Amino acid sequence: MRWIVRPSWPGCPAAPPRGPQLAPGTILGVPVDIDIAKVARLARLALTPEEMERYGAQLGAILEHAVSLQALDIEGVPPTAHPLPMLNALRPDEVEETLDREEVLSQAPDREGPYFRVPPFLEEA
Repeated sequence: MRWIVRPSWPGCPAAPPRGPQLAPGTILGVPVDIDIAKVARLARLALTPEEMERYGAQLGAILEHAVSLQALDIEGVPPTAHPLPMLNALRPDEVEETLDREEVLSQAPDREGPYFRVPPFLEEA
């Protein structure tokens, strides 16, 4: 099974008119041609003919669902990134007492003056 997918977002100059699937093997009257074997080869997947047929049918169902979504009247519906309103749940900044430097450095495995000493991790050129 082969399918072609064309961009069809609103305002796209190449977008076909919205509406139902007009003929088998087409979406919105545009022939759909995706070579399942080629996609599998590019993804380095070894698919059996039965798997290619099954994945082709699944892709067809996905594309048909996309067509049904494109047929919805969304005039006046604001774009969203999440179905629920999201707010930053951040606590207010409050000044708190910090840890004592000497107490923290006394627990370090190695220190050099007021700093932690760590093994080098970058090779020198």
